[in-house]
Amino acid sequence: MSFVADNPIVHFVGAGPGDAELITVKGARLLREAQVVVYAGSLVDRELVRTYAPDAEVHDSAALTLEETTALLARAVADGRRAVRLHTGDPSVYGAIQEQMAELDRLGIGYGVVPGVTSAFAAAASLKQELTLPEVSQTVIITRLAGRTPVPERERLAEIARIGATLVIYLSVGMIEQVVAELLQGAYTPATPAAVVSRASWPDEQAVEGTLADVADKVRSAGIGKQAIILVGDVLKARREGLKARSLLYDGGFSHEFRTGIIT
Repeated sequence: MSFVADNPIVHFVGAGPGDAELITVKGARLLREAQVVVYAGSLVDRELVRTYAPDAEVHDSAALTLEETTALLARAVADGRRAVRLHTGDPSVYGAIQEQMAELDRLGIGYGVVPGVTSAFAAAASLKQELTLPEVSQTVIITRLAGRTPVPERERLAEIARIGATLVIYLSVGMIEQVVAELLQGAYTPATPAAVVSRASWPDEQAVEGTLADVADKVRSAGIGKQAIILVGDVLKARREGLKARSLLYDGGFSHEFRTGIIT
């Protein structure tokens, strides 16, 4: 059976980090319109599905294989029903959607992707922290420690740490001591600020703040073992020590397309 690729019937939707209100307007609309929902039940709150797709046929993919989730989506399309594949956060970040899309390509099934709020940004919001600050860091690196999923040698945490940028580390809090050890091989020091936010935007969210010298102990004391984001970098000093410099964006003497600066 062939399907028209520019009229997608399957939508991969980012559910956001946890809070049901942090799904996009478009994502919520597509959920409401969906007749079949396949959702990542280990990470996406079932309440979100109940809220936006109360009448849909719902499948939890937590225990399913790629072949099984593909079969559910393909069956929905064959029946002429609208399907949503609901992923936590943003599906483009550690979402394993490329392999799913490849399967749909093989079957000739059209699809679209709707972005979502990834937990890195929910964590930054929880900390009330900007991740890019003038004269401190203008680079944010999203990465992870190697686990059962390997990391290319050139992307080892110790290698990335040489840059000294703001780091957002996923899927690694259970190995927090190793994270710290590798970061200290780069541009960071024991005094470098670090924070860990668990289940960002969920009702049971936890956050700990410290430095690379003590963050591992604080994480263990808080009982955080999974579903957490690690943030590292000097930008985390700003709320405590003040700004090193202000952005030119709102500087009265800075001219741009929409404003002529006034020099005094």
